[in-house]
Amino acid sequence: MTVIKKQLFEQLALIAHSLGSPQRVEMLDYLAQAERGVDELSQLVGLTVANTSRHLQILKQNGLVLMRKEGKSRLYKLAGDDVVLLISSLRKTAETHLAEVDRLTAQLGKDAGAQTISSKVLVEKLKSQDLIILDVRPSQEFKQGHIRGAINVLPQDIDEKTQNLPSGKTVVAYCRGPYCVYSYQMVESLREQGIDALRLEEGFPEWKAAGLPFE
Repeated sequence: MTVIKKQLFEQLALIAHSLGSPQRVEMLDYLAQAERGVDELSQLVGLTVANTSRHLQILKQNGLVLMRKEGKSRLYKLAGDDVVLLISSLRKTAETHLAEVDRLTAQLGKDAGAQTISSKVLVEKLKSQDLIILDVRPSQEFKQGHIRGAINVLPQDIDEKTQNLPSGKTVVAYCRGPYCVYSYQMVESLREQGIDALRLEEGFPEWKAAGLPFE
């Protein structure tokens, strides 16, 4: 039995090894948004195609991503929503025990903590006519899934689109996750115009993994 226990811990360590690279964690974050090819991922994370492929092979071998072929292309996606929850647990543990994480997140937005809304509260307000939900992600990611009723605003159009929103409504902005700067920028831009705006504490992957309404 002791041998089996050690073997089980060895398997658990494979998952830990997968998360032992900041580049692989970043890749998982991008794959949580949409299925992607190696070339696209290499551009997003700033690595060569060869290095990106090596990292993806480790993630695939350890069961965190799946791969399918489409013509000559190889497309990758997360193996399941449980991988999103794994990354979320990693983030929360780091926020609890690493002071540097608090220092870095504080730089993402001004008074960010006072401008947030949780998924639990937002899902209760989804049917409100006084609420506008903005998905501030690239259209490719929006098309593969978004919060029910959300409107897509491309990151490069934040300043332009915020000037055309209806007045008298509360706006909730979200993007890829808690560390995605687009939602911070959207909330800051809206508040500068006197619009009541909140940032969703989580991103779409966490929302979907929690089983909340999405399209």
